[in-house]
Amino acid sequence: MAEATARYLITPDQLTIHQDRGSPMIAHGYLDHMKELDVTCSHSRPRVSNDNAFSESQFKTQKYQPDYPGRFENVGHARAWCEAYFDWYNDKHHHSGLAGFTPEQVFTERYRVVAIDKQKALDERYALNPERFVKGRPMVAMPPLSVAINPIVPNEDGSIIDDRVNFPTLRAAGYTK
Repeated sequence: MAEATARYLITPDQLTIHQDRGSPMIAHGYLDHMKELDVTCSHSRPRVSNDNAFSESQFKTQKYQPDYPGRFENVGHARAWCEAYFDWYNDKHHHSGLAGFTPEQVFTERYRVVAIDKQKALDERYALNPERFVKGRPMVAMPPLSVAINPIVPNEDGSIIDDRVNFPTLRAAGYTK
């Protein structure tokens, strides 16, 4: 985690990591390390196995890959397959939740250039056959500005009860800012 936050220039309070409530994820050593890195920890609800919709969706995509082995021969095989899979998933797979862009395009903001090209293509098609577009000139959909698993929603008065964690045990242990 320290290497990744340094490599990607993660600033304090920029990153939230959502995880289940497994022993390693709620251990003081792990939480202390996350606190040192200024990384917010978000946890699934108790006894809810599918609380992380993003991960569940990714797992389904993974399992339905034509080359998914079902079983891995060894750790090396699993790592090699996962490395190729995640390269594809992040760099080539167009996500509906990102308006048809890849995570890499959104992360690097290359989606802006791609969107201009897509819009030019749509404009050309519209100019040739405007009658086909009963709702008018088509516009390229853009990805959401932010995506959150457990979004922080302010109270009506604008105050935020807890802006760091959603897990009462963490709060009781002093893991808040």
